[in-house]
Formats: sequence, C-alpha cells, structure tokens
Amino acid sequence: MKIRSIWAIAQKEVFHIVRDPFTLALALGMPVIMVLFFGFAIEFNMERISLAIHDASKTPNSRLLEQAFTSSDYFQSRYVHSPAEALQYLDEGRAHAALLVPPAYARDLKPLQESAVQILIDGADNSSAGSILGYLGGVQKRVLQNEFGEFREPIEIKTRYLFNPELNSRWFVVPGLAAAIIAILSILLTALTVAREWENGSMELLLATQVRPIEIILGKLLPYSVMGIIAVFFVFLMSQVVFSVPFRGNFILYLLACLIFLSTYLAQGLLISVVTRKQQLSMQFAMLSGLLPTILLSGFIFPVEHMPKFFFYFTMLLPARWFIEISRALFLQGAGFFSILPSFLALCALFTLMITLATKKFKRDVEP
Repeated sequence: MKIRSIWAIAQKEVFHIVRDPFTLALALGMPVIMVLFFGFAIEFNMERISLAIHDASKTPNSRLLEQAFTSSDYFQSRYVHSPAEALQYLDEGRAHAALLVPPAYARDLKPLQESAVQILIDGADNSSAGSILGYLGGVQKRVLQNEFGEFREPIEIKTRYLFNPELNSRWFVVPGLAAAIIAILSILLTALTVAREWENGSMELLLATQVRPIEIILGKLLPYSVMGIIAVFFVFLMSQVVFSVPFRGNFILYLLACLIFLSTYLAQGLLISVVTRKQQLSMQFAMLSGLLPTILLSGFIFPVEHMPKFFFYFTMLLPARWFIEISRALFLQGAGFFSILPSFLALCALFTLMITLATKKFKRDVEP
C-alpha cells in the first residue's frame, strides 16, 4: 500500500468536493442545522397536557385537588359540564386526560378513610399516557399535603437521579442526535462517490493506473473523514453553547470514537456505492440502511435492552448503537476508557468489517 497513491486519490476527491458546493454545504451546514432543529424539536418531557375536569363536588376540597393539577405547567385544564362531555373530549382528541370528581369527594376525605376520584387517560398515545401516569404520583402527594399538612407516609422513598438530576431530555437527546446526524451524513457523502465515477466513465481511467483497490478506498475516505471531523466539532460546539449539555469525559477519547464511527459509516457508504454503481440507487440504499436503523434501532430513542431478543442482537451490527453508548457515557457519566472499552472494540470490529467488504467488492474490471 503506497501512501503517495492514497494521497493522490484524496487530492482528486478534494477537487471533486470543491467543485460541488452542494457536497460542501451538506457536509458542513446540515449537521448544525439538524442539531439546532431536532435538538429543540425533540422533547420527551410533556407540558400543557390538556385535561378535561368535571367537578360534581364543587367544594373547597375539590378545588384544592384541581389546583394540584393546574398549578404546574404540566396540565392545562378545561372544565366540562358532565362526565359524558369529558368522554367526548377524549374521543375527539381535545383532551389527553379527564378528571372526574364525584359528589361525595369532600365528605369521604378524612384521615384513615378513602376518597376516590376517577382519571381517564387516552391510551391511544402511549408515550403521553406514560408521562401522565408519572405525574399522578406527585399530584397525589401534593393533595395530601394540602389537605392534611405535614403528611408522612410509612415509607418514604427519596429518588435522586444520577448524571442528569433534572431529567433534562435535551441532555439525553443531543449526544445521541449527534451520532444519528453524523451517521446519515457520512453514508450520503460517500454513497455517491464511486457510483459517480462509474456513471461519468472516469472509473476506467482510474482502473488503468497501478493504484490498488484498498488505496482507492482509503484515498476516497480521507477527505470525507476530515470534513466529518469538522462537522463533529460544529455539533460539539452547539451542544455546549446552545443546549448546555455537560461534557464530563475525556475529549481525546470522544474524538477518537468519532473518527472510528465516522470512518465506519463512510466505508458503509462506499460499500453501497461500489455495489450499486448507480447514484440514484446508492442514495436509496443509503437512506434505507442509514436513516431508519440509526434512528429506530440504535438506542437513540428506544432502549435496545427492552427490544425482543432477535432485534437486541441485531442492533449489535449497527455502529450507531455502540457510538451512542460511548457518546452518552462520555457526555453525562464522565466514563473512563475501560468503561467504554467493549463498545470501542465493537466499533473497531465493525469498521474493519466494512473496510474489508468495500475493498473485496471493489472490482478492478469495468464489467458488472
């Protein structure tokens, strides 16, 4: 393998990139725009949940109960005249939940006696229903304090969240979002390179030289790796300046993981490009193999540990899964090298596999 040959191929690829403003804008501008856009848009903490309230008790006690819901930003109340109207609100999607207070609520509200209210939740939206259920414990505690003063439960569990005390969803989303954006962008950048050479007919000229397939592959990866690292810096800067996500780990480790992760997806893009030889087909395969698995199966949104066994093991083939684990561990937990070593080794193994496959598939003849 000759370094001069790799450098010559890389220089040739740089000329292609410089002459194509779309590629430059895609590589440097899109990560920043996407992090800003999705970082603000993706929010797991629900606020202003529409709540239909029917109060048949109409007492100071029932008003204290309603205030326990409406005093926070989590619920946005709307009063209705009957339980049937509350159900209609749920049916029509105008409310996510309904609070029905019975006439005997205040009469039964005494120590050592049960006083029940009914809460109906729209289960069609699973994530909203889960959030509402999570808020109900806090509301119940507040009602008891309002009614009976210093209320003490027999067992009091104090919960303290490590690494993300406020459960700020942006601290959780942005490190994973960076991985998803880099993955998609890397595949798109390189998926078109070899296919473009075949379609333009310049591949024949390249094959007429003494350059070996591995040198062509590495030469084409080099400039996109540099552009990818610049994009990583932009994304990291945005996470610190705009979203104030703490970074507690070692930055050199993070940079090294970024480089391997980036190179893995660049190699995957090249493999697609080598196999398909058509720009349009390469783009479609890149979107199918990069976009959907990275967002849905990498642990970016849904934890891989809760997936069925087959899909849990399938996710091990996705570089994004390992990089997201590394990224969140370094950002929030300040993990050391040995803590992330298994994920690191898995990422290196996938990188080696992708490079090997791309090189093997690269045919030196012009025949398909």
